[in-house]
Amino acid sequence: MKRAAAKHLIERYYHQLTEGCGNESCSNSWCASSAGFSRMDNNAAAVKALELYKGNAKLCDPHPSKKGTASAYLESGAHGNMKMNHKDVNSVRDNFKDVTYLTEEKVYEILEICAEKEDYSPLIRVIGRVFSSAEGLVQSFRRSKPHTKEELKSLQGKDEDKDEDEKEAAACSATAMEEEDSPTSSSSSSRLGEGSSGENDVQKLAPDEVSVDIEAVRRVYERLLSNEKIEAAFLNALVYLSPNVECDLTYHNVYSRDPNYLNLFVIVMENSNLHSPEYLEIALPQFCKAMSKLPLAAQAKLARLWSRYSAEQMRRMVETFQQLITYKVISNEFNSRNLVNDDDAVVAATKCLKIVYYANVLGGDLDVEHNEEEDEEPIPESSELTLQELLGEERRNKKGPRVDPLETEQGIRANDCRRPLIPFEEFVNEPLNEVLEMDKDYTFFKVETENKFSFMTCPFILNAVTKNLGLYYDNRIRMYSERRITVLYSLVQGQQLNPYLRLKVRRDHIIDDALVRLEMIAMENPADLKKQLYVEFEGEQGVDEGGVSKEFFQLVVEEIFNPDIGMFTYDERTKLFWFNPSSFENEGQYTLIGIVLGLAIYNNCILDVHFPMVVYRKLMGKKGTFRDLADANPVLFQSLKELLEYEGSVEDDMMITFQISQTDLFGNPLMYDLRENGDKIPVTNENRKEFVAQYSDYMLNKSVEKQFKAFRRGFHMVTNESPLKYLFRPEEIELLICGSRNLDFLALEETTEYDGGYNRDSRIIKEFWETLHSFGEEQKRLFLQFTTGTDRAPVGGLGKLKMIIAKNGPDTDRLPTSHTCFNVLLLPEYSSKEKLRERLLKAITYAKGFGML
Repeated sequence: MKRAAAKHLIERYYHQLTEGCGNESCSNSWCASSAGFSRMDNNAAAVKALELYKGNAKLCDPHPSKKGTASAYLESGAHGNMKMNHKDVNSVRDNFKDVTYLTEEKVYEILEICAEKEDYSPLIRVIGRVFSSAEGLVQSFRRSKPHTKEELKSLQGKDEDKDEDEKEAAACSATAMEEEDSPTSSSSSSRLGEGSSGENDVQKLAPDEVSVDIEAVRRVYERLLSNEKIEAAFLNALVYLSPNVECDLTYHNVYSRDPNYLNLFVIVMENSNLHSPEYLEIALPQFCKAMSKLPLAAQAKLARLWSRYSAEQMRRMVETFQQLITYKVISNEFNSRNLVNDDDAVVAATKCLKIVYYANVLGGDLDVEHNEEEDEEPIPESSELTLQELLGEERRNKKGPRVDPLETEQGIRANDCRRPLIPFEEFVNEPLNEVLEMDKDYTFFKVETENKFSFMTCPFILNAVTKNLGLYYDNRIRMYSERRITVLYSLVQGQQLNPYLRLKVRRDHIIDDALVRLEMIAMENPADLKKQLYVEFEGEQGVDEGGVSKEFFQLVVEEIFNPDIGMFTYDERTKLFWFNPSSFENEGQYTLIGIVLGLAIYNNCILDVHFPMVVYRKLMGKKGTFRDLADANPVLFQSLKELLEYEGSVEDDMMITFQISQTDLFGNPLMYDLRENGDKIPVTNENRKEFVAQYSDYMLNKSVEKQFKAFRRGFHMVTNESPLKYLFRPEEIELLICGSRNLDFLALEETTEYDGGYNRDSRIIKEFWETLHSFGEEQKRLFLQFTTGTDRAPVGGLGKLKMIIAKNGPDTDRLPTSHTCFNVLLLPEYSSKEKLRERLLKAITYAKGFGML
């Protein structure tokens, strides 16, 4: 029942108890006109009216002979069944001036009157007044709660001590039930008396609850937004409201004094027209600026509240902020002089989008329990630390990468979310990524000043290409810093030090040479791993400007992941590698492999590594669980899934226990008890979930614990000071290490540049692309290997690869050559397409080694 109707009924019960219905022969025992009725005072009548309403007691109709207060009230109150004359409407319209906040019933009441007279100006004025007032909006659309027995007793006890007139008693009885959680104010306190206060309401609300009736707000918007004039009232009110709210939050600390202030943002965000063009110019930017001023606790509460919304409602809010960001980006010309970071509307909308992002994380499928243990031994600091401090180069982030404050406030991490409510990709804004000056943004990220905003603090809005560029700047600046420190250190020490991480290796002993050298560096001075890598193949003249390093990494990976070595096992079905739990190699070898992976990221090299996604999740701090078996070991995953879904008796039909078996490298069975005396504990329908969880934990975590910890430790030796964890999700880490598997050579053709006399319309260039597009998948990969040093596409695809084709003389029998460091193909101007194809295939098939041209 609607609250206005409830109030109306309670007042009728009250008048029935105090004045009666006017029928002298009335048989209703709870009517004052009844012969056997015992008179009661006004306070007792008010409490009794509440009880009669709750018990749905009989209610008398007013007798025609009854004159006075009750009949006058009933005649004026029965507006639903009687037509109002013009004078009545004018008086009601005048009364609307006293409306300082709105309820769903009040809106419908005014709407009904306006519809009857076909004049919506009174409603428009009320909406304009309430929705432009922070105080009015905060009080509006409150949730009603039924009284507890204790509250009724308290109300009765207080009423017995008062001697109010009948009007005050009737109002108290009706509105005490209607608006229990209304804030203390001059208008509401006269209705509620001492029965409730804002402070009591705050104590009663759960951490993720607000006192606003969200469903009522949605119904009101649905009714009103179809009317263009009324919609304009919402728009204009928001323009007046937002600056005042921003001022309240910035200077008056209003949220700490009244947490119900959050109601204002909840109500406004329910407006489904916020993303329409009319709002994008002024109203929405100002409102976003106000919302971005919310304190951290308020933002966290909003995120928890919105996390309970449906995917459709979440998507509407995302689209609202994304629409504003896109509109501002395309309507302005942002460049290195006019930075998008300086646009208040874009920055504010991004900060608001962050709240929705964490709501999306909280509302998704969370796994907050299965976290990897931190490394027991801290990663060694550089021996140059003292000198760095003397030179003002003290390291940042010694305790690891930064963590978002809102993430800390929520007590969760974005990586805890296995599946968000809506895909993370919907939070990426491509137009923003296109105009973002990443070198400037990275500077703001590192300086961490309040005056300059960095979009790297909101990595969800950036695509993998942009984040990779930010990581590239971070790595390069760290390399230059290490180089500068080394030079200064050599001046102080008086001895020559190498500013690079120099590796000299033999092709036929690449693992021995590389891993021994890296092991010495890791033991003596791990900070050297953060220097720029410089690889030299013994007996070859190639100068490493990037291309030699690419081939070095590829050769190392091929050797390390050779199943014959026994460090990793290879699954023919999934084409994936996994740590060998029975490997004879020591932990140091796995540490060195982790270093190689970290160095590849640090030096912007792509590796042909094939790990299941759970490896990247574990690198980001999450343990493997049953669902990770789906790609790591799909056969085992399917078997365990069938066990969980089996409808018969597991114990009788399957006869399995908490002891499992594996085979080592030589095919010998190895038994492992998931629980103590596991061979004596049968798996039943009741404990099968525990069995599956422990089996998965053993396969993905416990069985390879030593190997993986060593591997992770090596990886963190290189990346521990990097914003890698802060910027990237596990699936993006895989993209970062392995590159894109999608080879789009049409995109490569679009972005390729030409030099030495060639252009896009040259005969040889047209024949070259026709030839390349006719190659098979393996031949295309060989071409990429020949030209760029790797057969994988970079983050973002081949369209992000800046390849240059340069003229290398007239027609000749010489083969094409390349500068893999700079992705340059040197192509002679062959006389025919057939000769071009033959020469190119021979070059890419038999290419190995480096020389000087």
